[in-house]
This record gives sequence, C-alpha cells and structure tokens, in this order.
Amino acid sequence: MSLDDLARGLRDHPSIRSKLAIARSTRALGLSAASDGRPGDDAAPLPRDGGYDLLAGEGFIPAFVQDDPWFAGWCALMVNLSDIAAMGGRSVALVDQVWAPDEAAAAPLLQGLRDAAAAYDVPVVGGHTNFNAPQLGIAASVFGRAQRLITSFDARPGDVLIAATDHRGAYRNFDNFCAALKAPGPRLRGDLEVLPKLAEDGLVRAGKDISQGGIVGTALMLAECSGVGIEIDTGAILPPPRVPLDRWLRSFPSFGFLLSVAPEDANAICQRFAHRGIEAGAIGRIIPGSAVHLVGETGTALFWNHATQPYLDLGGDHA
Repeated sequence: MSLDDLARGLRDHPSIRSKLAIARSTRALGLSAASDGRPGDDAAPLPRDGGYDLLAGEGFIPAFVQDDPWFAGWCALMVNLSDIAAMGGRSVALVDQVWAPDEAAAAPLLQGLRDAAAAYDVPVVGGHTNFNAPQLGIAASVFGRAQRLITSFDARPGDVLIAATDHRGAYRNFDNFCAALKAPGPRLRGDLEVLPKLAEDGLVRAGKDISQGGIVGTALMLAECSGVGIEIDTGAILPPPRVPLDRWLRSFPSFGFLLSVAPEDANAICQRFAHRGIEAGAIGRIIPGSAVHLVGETGTALFWNHATQPYLDLGGDHA
C-alpha cells in the first residue's frame, strides 16, 4: 500500500471521521479551547490548591454495547481511567449511567463494570439506572486528581512524538485492541501510574490518550490543540504481531498514549515504559505548521491539515 493510499484510507475511515462530531457539539454549547475546563483535553482540569481536580466522561456506541455488553461495562471504567492518566492524574471514583430493557439485560453490563472496578481498584460510587429503556446503553464519568498536568496544548516544534502501547493482548471487537483482560490488577494499576509520575517529574510536555481515532486521529487532535504540525514515521511504528499497519494506526488500544517530549528526555521516558513490558518509542516529531503527514521510505503523504479542515474546531488560543 502506498503512503498516499494509506493516508487516504485512514482519512476516510469512520473511526477517524466520527471525531468530527465533537466540533458540532462544542459549537452548539458555545465552547472553545479557552472555556473553563479547556475542552480538547482528555479531562477537564479544574485548578485547586496543590494541583487540579479532573473530570472526564465516556459514552458508548450502541452497536458496541449490544455486541459485547460485559466488555462495554469493563470499558466504561477502563477508558475513563486512561483519560485521567493521560492528564497526569490518578482516578478517584466513577459514576455510571445505565439504560436497559430490564434487570437481566443489564446484568452483564453491570458485571463488567464491577469487574473492572475491582481490577483497577477505583470504586463506582453511584450514578443513574433505567430498566425501562428500549435497548442497552452505558455512559460513565470519572473524578481524578493531578499534581502536575499533561495537556493537549503544549506540544512544541522540535519535540519528539512517543507512542506507548501495550501489545500483550488481542482485538476484542471492532478495532478495540485489549491488553487488560488477562493482566493482574496490580500490573494494570502500576502501568497507569507511569503517567502521573512522568508528569510530576516534568518529563512530558504534552500528550493524549490514544482514543477511537487511533494513533493518527489522536496525533491530529494533539496537533490541532497545540497549533502545530506532526510528522509520523510509519517505519518507526511496530504493530503487534500479525496486525496490519493501517489497522493499528486507527486502533483503540486499552493502554495507549501519545507523548510530546523534549528530545533529551525521550530515552528515559521509553525506558520507564519498557520496565513495565510496554512498547514505547519515538514515532515522529512535532513541526511548525498545521499539517499531519505520514512519512516513509517512499516520501511523505498528507493525512490532514487542521488549518484548512478543522478536526475539533475548538478555536481559542494555544498555550
């Protein structure tokens, strides 16, 4: 597959284009990157004495919930915890919102949520339940705290782009690559703890949790929030065994983060992840401008230019 074909296929994929809905909703709410909580980050940071309170939430695609309700319940907690960790924070508690036709239909959804809460040692402390809904649905919100933030707004030209992903898993459904289900709880908790420790040590300039848009969609969101361009070196990306590059670039890993760091800190950061068995390496660099390019041996292909086609369209200033 040529770089141009790779870039075009990713740009047109539903998992990438679904993020365009963010712009429509934030415009309807009158929000921008300058609003309270700074929309565009993985969680809303609210300053307090000694650090920040963090708020985040996730809702789930109905087809995903119907296909695998236990896993949807698990993910309702897992992905929220990733959003808090991506901000350099630690999760404190979660509330859920569950809809189901009856109690029996909701049972696997609630069990998945309960199992994840036990594995990650983050309690579900309440929420909202409706057992008279036409179909299953779940959303969840998380509260966390951070001493020092990792944000989406501070990537700078000259930074190295690091991808840290856990390859010890398999696809569960759709493009969800899950490395959490067979891992012991202490390992899951220790893996997430790497992020706040990196933040507190001042080693990470900016970053994001790799979300439904995969590596390329997340890189685009990071680039737009920070007002920069990014070059992604496709030759530096190592997917898990037997996973094609195009699928990996759009996959949603259970543990995956993009970090923008000073070049002199890159090796130390990668070593911290390596000590936990997590794949981490430089996959690109931050550059001036507004374009995200894929780079390979045969040249360069434009994936997206957020100046000419905003992705999140949050406006506001760039930190």
